Amino acid sequence: MAFSLADKLVVAISSRALFDFEEENQFFEASDDSAYMKLQMQRLDIPAKTGVAYPLVKKLLSFNSQSEQNVEVVILSRNDPVSGLRVFRSAKNAGLAIERGVFTRGRPPYHYLHSLKANLFLSANEADVRATIAAGFPAAKVFPESKARAELHPEEIRIAFDGDAVLFSDEAEQVFQNHGLKAFVDHESQKVDTPLPPGPFKPLLEALHRLQSHAADKHSMQIRTALVTARSAPAHERAIRTLMAWGITVDEAMFLGGLPKKDFLKEFEPDFFFDDQTGHCESAADVAPTGQVLSGITNQ
Repeated sequence: MAFSLADKLVVAISSRALFDFEEENQFFEASDDSAYMKLQMQRLDIPAKTGVAYPLVKKLLSFNSQSEQNVEVVILSRNDPVSGLRVFRSAKNAGLAIERGVFTRGRPPYHYLHSLKANLFLSANEADVRATIAAGFPAAKVFPESKARAELHPEEIRIAFDGDAVLFSDEAEQVFQNHGLKAFVDHESQKVDTPLPPGPFKPLLEALHRLQSHAADKHSMQIRTALVTARSAPAHERAIRTLMAWGITVDEAMFLGGLPKKDFLKEFEPDFFFDDQTGHCESAADVAPTGQVLSGITNQ
């Protein structure tokens, strides 16, 4: 019987997001792909150090067993197939059950997300992330230097999301950016009963919600989600009502009204945090693995 990705949480991830290939990448940028390939072959038997998304991937794969596979992780990389050998060997050495990969030798790889039915793409390449979001798939540009603290919660996946331009569309963010805070609050108060349009990461939150519900009584690993937003009362209500209209719950919600998100993320200790704004991401990367969602008015 043919293998199917239906009903699975599918994560596509670049080699630089999964492993620490920053030294090799600098070598590539200073030379060419032939020299890069040669370096990777020289290091074929040297396992790569783990990267920013490794702890999250390891935890997600723990939802699989011999009898049931709930999560599929696929390498989707601009690397060449030869360099892909080291990626697979490094994954095996790290104990990651990753069997599938697509390597495009410099070409944009996002086209293959349709075939993969991916719920998330993590990459260090900004152009690929932008193209992926434009194609309708959740994607984030990882910050390879982010702090990883996943070992603090070995039986719980913690994922934090910003609201506007991430879980929700940037409809309200556009009002704020163009007309200021008062106009934003008035707009959200007037539309409090109207759900916000979905943002690029709604499909991922839905997939996590399904996995969380399915695994509640079957797996020791659990999922905990948080909404971490600059919204405050009264604009908080529309965000909550939108999640209710979607039939999705989050475990924690932080309406910070401009307070630094970094301090709250340090307490929540997420395996990954997703935000659209560069400043929030740069600050968050000091305390947690972080991915920038390159969507909305702030990223135009």
